[in-house]
Amino acid sequence: MTRTLCHITSAADGGERLDAVMASRGLYPSRSVAARAIEEGRVFVNGANVAKKHAVAAGDTIVYEALEEAPAALLDGEPIDLDIRFEDEHLIVLSKQVGLVCHPSVDHYDGTLVNALIHHCGAACLCNVQGEDDRLGIVHRLDRDTSGLMLAAKDDECGYALMEDIRARAVDRRYLALVHGVIAHDTGMIDAPIARAEKERTRMAIRDTPSARDAMTTFRVLERFEHGPRDEGYTLVDCKLFTGRTHQIRVHMEYAKHPLAGEAVYRAHAPRDTRADLGLQRQFLHSFRIGFTHPVTGEALSFADNLPTDLRRALDSLAERSLGRTEAGNEVFTLLEQAPAPCVEGEVPTSS
Repeated sequence: MTRTLCHITSAADGGERLDAVMASRGLYPSRSVAARAIEEGRVFVNGANVAKKHAVAAGDTIVYEALEEAPAALLDGEPIDLDIRFEDEHLIVLSKQVGLVCHPSVDHYDGTLVNALIHHCGAACLCNVQGEDDRLGIVHRLDRDTSGLMLAAKDDECGYALMEDIRARAVDRRYLALVHGVIAHDTGMIDAPIARAEKERTRMAIRDTPSARDAMTTFRVLERFEHGPRDEGYTLVDCKLFTGRTHQIRVHMEYAKHPLAGEAVYRAHAPRDTRADLGLQRQFLHSFRIGFTHPVTGEALSFADNLPTDLRRALDSLAERSLGRTEAGNEVFTLLEQAPAPCVEGEVPTSS
């Protein structure tokens, strides 16, 4: 659960950045935590969402959501299977299974990737660059029901370097997504800012508001599938992230009127007949490729991950409806054929 608290700024706060004031006054434990809350739309100044760099004035009313403190047990290691593709003394590349939450939250106290990393490495051998002790090792995230490749860091130097590379778009992150509808153009770009939805705080949305953050996704069409009696066809796309906003691909593809197959939240333009979701119990979204330069050794590293069973089954069910693969599709499927399949499948959710 959350608590809504209020703080009135003093004359000493005048002219200071909002995130800095919230950290210095103890409203949040660190400036990075405050910035995240502001960007997620959980902070209001005089009744309005503002940017984290907003300069406050004396007498401003700050209303903010404060999360209940999680119990110390959250930092216990748990023997959760990890599909590790690369590991050295600085970082880990792993294939996250569906259903695994990246870090503890107020409604998910244990059984997370952080708990698994602590069991595998020990808490002292994980970076703490997110400003919160329950996010050890985490430099970026995947949604609970998104599977595939992601990075974790063991030391702060490597963690900060990886986060900076992600911000600088130097980490190549690509996702396979099966979307509703047939996309006509072979390539496309969606450049639209994302913020918390105004009325549903668990959803993200395309919004023109100070709290919205720039978000850009590009995609390449890999294969198209003709329409059937219950659907308007499908398109398999390779999405590339240039930013890393919460639910970014899911929100952007809904905005483009091509929501993901199996999507439970962002489906305003999805067929009404749920059989069009091909039996999927989660969104068809898989982080299949990640490439980066090792921050310490300087080595260029690239990894690929084949589809897990549930997504492969859904895609195979469309084989007879294929309208042909594009050149990019042939390239990606050749890569997938050479890539290992996930060895830890996880538990596919029965609902989202």
